[in-house]
Amino acid sequence: MNRTSQLTAPRTAPHERGRDGAAVHGPVRPAGSLHRRAAEVLDGNWTGASTVPSRSLYPHQWSWDSAFVAIGLRHLSPLRAQTELETLLDAQWGDGRIPHIVFNPSVPLDAYFPSPDFWRSSSAGRAAGAPRTVQTSGIVQPPVHALAAWLVHIADPGLSRSRSFLARVYPRLAAWHRYLLHRRDLGGGGLASVVHPWEQGMDNAPSWDEPLSRVVPAPARSFRRADLAHGAPEDRPTDLDYGRYVRLAADYRDAGYGDGAAGFAVEDPAFNALLIASEHALARIARELGATGTARDARARRLTAALVDRLWDPAQGMFLCRDVRTDALVPERGVSGLVPLILPALPREAAAALVRTLRGPHFGLGTTTRLVPSYDLTGHAFDPHRYWRGPAWFNTNWLVERGLRLHGEHDRARRLRAALLETADASGFAEYVDPYTGGACGALGFSWTAALTLDLLHEAPGAAHGTTEEFGEGALGGDLR
Repeated sequence: MNRTSQLTAPRTAPHERGRDGAAVHGPVRPAGSLHRRAAEVLDGNWTGASTVPSRSLYPHQWSWDSAFVAIGLRHLSPLRAQTELETLLDAQWGDGRIPHIVFNPSVPLDAYFPSPDFWRSSSAGRAAGAPRTVQTSGIVQPPVHALAAWLVHIADPGLSRSRSFLARVYPRLAAWHRYLLHRRDLGGGGLASVVHPWEQGMDNAPSWDEPLSRVVPAPARSFRRADLAHGAPEDRPTDLDYGRYVRLAADYRDAGYGDGAAGFAVEDPAFNALLIASEHALARIARELGATGTARDARARRLTAALVDRLWDPAQGMFLCRDVRTDALVPERGVSGLVPLILPALPREAAAALVRTLRGPHFGLGTTTRLVPSYDLTGHAFDPHRYWRGPAWFNTNWLVERGLRLHGEHDRARRLRAALLETADASGFAEYVDPYTGGACGALGFSWTAALTLDLLHEAPGAAHGTTEEFGEGALGGDLR
């Protein structure tokens, strides 16, 4: 349902206060408005220090979820948005990695698998500097965090400066990037590799099928899937895939979470594009702290060149994953290969080709699909409902919308923004949706869907002025390392 009246600017009124007591920015929204309902989702999923993606299916703190949540929370409570990122960074490992899950000790072990007793972070991760006081997973997720920190800062610079927010998070974010750029350059070409499909965030995308086929699955009796209690089996990864995920994670754990020996290593375009965008953000943070950020902007440009050199396929008109173990591109078209549209230094011909691919038969944006599907509509593994094998997700569509605006495709960005807001409204802030119909799939009341809805509501339709500030390069100069 398109509630047009709810997408317009509300009346001006005094500030509200959130459940945490922090001042909520902006006017009071009418009861039942899209803005108010999105805020209520985030309020309901707030634990006091962070936000769970979903109370039922994902009852802990997830790394890239929290980054997207902070981007939306900055419009409600910049203090809470800062706290969201600070809580996550408090669980950072000594080697710089930010773990993909920070476990809530009050949640029963059988509520989610793999649980803390599987990862055994404080013991198995001791050599990598895993924290002693909090339990985490041992793998990572896409590095959206510096970008999120910068956006949170510019939402309320006065509050950020008074709390020394950037000064406190910058060293941790710099260490995170060092880990990825040095420990995870497994292909030797300058890009970061993921060593588990869960690290890239698009868990069972068809791009993983070929590299995963070399992994012997863990026996089905050795684990119990908690996810099937909350979602239809036909919408979730298969038992065979899950057995391979468990085997990879267990082998990584048993090797002390050391990098380089894994049988699965893939250079992914979205993971690296987000690293590059966050490297640009770190340059902006450096300048805010009194340095000039030259080296970071230069590094981001070098990484963009490496991304094009290693992962761009001109025949497909998009980026593909590279299987590091075979040194070959994986011939599967996924939304990950469109995300580099967020990069300001992307060659003009590559950006134009990505827009054509978005509109063409493989993704059908604006013609056959409402939102960008997670996988090629014509692909052999396409399924409009199965996790990351066809459904549309709000975070990847939010990134594509930003990329379209950055590269001057304002009308297409406007239409995608409208479709995102209408779909979030009609689906009950679903985790993901059918790309053709917008029908809800997965968990409802999903945090990043609500958060990114808020971000889109606070951006004027078709606006371009904020995009360069968020994703682009600024004035160049020295560096803060």
